[in-house]
Amino acid sequence: MIVQSTTSSHLLSVNLPCVIQPEMVTVAAKKGDKLDVVADAWHMERDCHYEWQIRFAAGDVDMSTVRARFGQDAKLTIEVQRRVPGQSCTDRLGMGFRHRYY
Repeated sequence: MIVQSTTSSHLLSVNLPCVIQPEMVTVAAKKGDKLDVVADAWHMERDCHYEWQIRFAAGDVDMSTVRARFGQDAKLTIEVQRRVPGQSCTDRLGMGFRHRYY
C-alpha cells in the first residue's frame, strides 16, 4: 500500500489483483485512529488474502472523513482528512463513518 500525505489529508492506495471485487474488501475504523483493510477472494486458495493495519498519529486524522473508492482497474483508494491543529473531534458535524463502499 502506498501512502501519500499532505497538510490536509492522507491518501492510501493499492492495486489489487483483478480477482478481488468490491464486495470482497472491508475497510473498518478502529479505536486509536486505526484503519483495518482486508481484501479476501474467499473462492481461491492461494494469493487471495491481503490485509493492512494503518495507525495514524494520535489526533492527526478525522476518522469521520474516511472515504474509500474501488476503481474498475481494481485500485483501492482511501482518503482521510487530517485535523486542523487545535480542532477537537466534537468540532465537526455529521460524524458518520462509512465503512462499506460500492
